[in-house]
Amino acid sequence: MRLHGRVTVEAVDKRMITLSKRLAKCLRHAPEQFGVTLGTGGWTEVEPLLHALRMTRAELEHVVAHNDKSRFALDGTGTLIRASQGHSVQVDLDLPEAQPPAVLYHGTAERTVPAILAEGLRPMRRHDVHLSRDVATARRVGARHGRPVVFEVDAAGMSAAGHVFRVSANGVWLTGSVPANALRLMP
Repeated sequence: MRLHGRVTVEAVDKRMITLSKRLAKCLRHAPEQFGVTLGTGGWTEVEPLLHALRMTRAELEHVVAHNDKSRFALDGTGTLIRASQGHSVQVDLDLPEAQPPAVLYHGTAERTVPAILAEGLRPMRRHDVHLSRDVATARRVGARHGRPVVFEVDAAGMSAAGHVFRVSANGVWLTGSVPANALRLMP
């Protein structure tokens, strides 16, 4: 399907995917590679970011609005942007503590099950363990890494035991770790 002249829908989609990945790398993993500094709460100014990533304001707004996981957020003024979670660089998102629902879910690849049952969930290269509110989301997350499996997490029990939970703007629940005794492998 053609849009304007030689530009196809597929070409536009590929560009948006490329820009989304570049934005994630910049805001979550390697801002220094782009000459970007993440400030308080992980925010950075939009205008210098656009220049660093060689993208237009319209492209940025499209990526933010249409990212399948709502990974990015603009502030109320539209002058600052940040990744909602998933950072491997040191950043304090300044998210308040939140009372989790009784049960949350974690999707992963089948090959990780033995280690998780032995050690629980650890943040690995990220700052927090990411948990989902529903099984379908957890299963989609797990499918990115192989045959998916889902763990049910006793969030109420963890909270009662003193574990701290936060929730990002896109609804991902974050906690430092999940002990093995708070996990149940779902059928």
